[in-house]
Amino acid sequence: MAWRLEKRKKAGQAHVAGKVVGYRDWDSDQSQALFTELLKGQASPLTNLDLLCLPRKLNLVFACDSMITAACVVEKKQRRRRPVDGTFMRGNGNGTKNANGTNFEAAVLQRYAEASRKAEAGLCVPINYDRSLLEVIPEEIIEKDYGCGDPSRYIREGETVLDLGSGSGKSCYIISQIVGPRGRVIGVDFNPEMLALARKYQTSVGEKIGFYNVDFRRARIQDLGTNLELIDQHLQQHPIQSVADLAEFHDFENRIKHEQPLIADESIDVVVSNCVLNLVRPEDKKALFAEIYRVLKRGGRIAISDIVSDEPVPVHMVRDPKLWSGCISGAFLEEEFLKAFEEAKFYGIHIEDFQSQPYQTVEGIEFRSITITAYKGKEGPCIERNQAVIYGGPWKEVVDDDNHVLPRGVRIAVCEKTFEIYSKAPYRDQFILVPPREEVPQDHAGVFDCSRDHRRDPRETKGMDYKITQNSGSACGPGSSCCP
Repeated sequence: MAWRLEKRKKAGQAHVAGKVVGYRDWDSDQSQALFTELLKGQASPLTNLDLLCLPRKLNLVFACDSMITAACVVEKKQRRRRPVDGTFMRGNGNGTKNANGTNFEAAVLQRYAEASRKAEAGLCVPINYDRSLLEVIPEEIIEKDYGCGDPSRYIREGETVLDLGSGSGKSCYIISQIVGPRGRVIGVDFNPEMLALARKYQTSVGEKIGFYNVDFRRARIQDLGTNLELIDQHLQQHPIQSVADLAEFHDFENRIKHEQPLIADESIDVVVSNCVLNLVRPEDKKALFAEIYRVLKRGGRIAISDIVSDEPVPVHMVRDPKLWSGCISGAFLEEEFLKAFEEAKFYGIHIEDFQSQPYQTVEGIEFRSITITAYKGKEGPCIERNQAVIYGGPWKEVVDDDNHVLPRGVRIAVCEKTFEIYSKAPYRDQFILVPPREEVPQDHAGVFDCSRDHRRDPRETKGMDYKITQNSGSACGPGSSCCP
């Protein structure tokens, strides 16, 4: 079996951290030989192997420290190989190209690294923040913040908040003052330059507000389990020089993800994000929404500002790195943005803000800022406890996220879970809650029959033996002239 190896230098490319993609139909002898040939051409052992990817021509790319120092192109006259997960390689967002040829992540890293050094006005939408919360924040952070909304308006005291794509840290420092000393703020970003800027002022801001409740961490927002700084530390101490080293690295990566997740399951009250979700590659967006859902507590919520388009974005615009990194061509279609949260099992999805003026218009397509809120927690069994709700209007009838049809003014039978959901935001002001006259004990409650008549007979809540006759007496108080 003949391999042709070509060595070449690539200087000046940004450091990229990522996953190693294996190939199931490589045998160990071939793999070992290939690694040996690669390592022979290196001036020193690889100290930071963050990337092994095999696209169309089986390119092997090794990222070392701050630049790619060498690459080896291996060509073989054979059909494309399949990765271990059984799907064709499309690029993993770690410096490799997408199937359409666009290097999304590299474009975003480069542009925002530059924007961390020199402010770029075109990357943000003017927003009116609470000026009193900006007073303690350094001007450098404010001028290098690139957002399109203000999710901090939906945060409450004492909450644990996760900011996805925290950038310069402005939103984190605003929210830290809102949640107060009993609350906590975690900012997650992938860009080392932005993280350095945000961390630069942690001590000084904490001194000004009188407490320290902000933490910044490095990860991809579509993979909130993997702590990339732990990965970097491990690779510095255990450089990969063989296939055996590579296997050990895989084991370490999987172990820390499960034993030391960057963000633990159900640990967050509110997830916020400000103009970042659109920057995630299309094929990673499903994982992104699943991760948001995973880290939220039951009853937790999201408050997210992002850019949406009023028409589908054509392929040639999607392939434009400048438009992608500028929060344009990766934008969600308006209705698809809300649908993505619905498909991720969120409920109570509500548009809090929808900018009338577009952020930008390109080829007649309008891109504007939208802010939504939504909630987690509609999973669980349906228990019958003789509860009912009455929709108060103004619509003739409404349909909820579980396809309950609720006519105005009608007693509708609901399970305990739905009753609890309607008793809280964002529904509580729209419904009249009708509990049973006598509470049904949990150990006597049965399974709610979802196929039953949706109307709740008043006797179900009052009790079939309810026979009371009661005269409330005069409605007029002493000395009242309301009655003749």
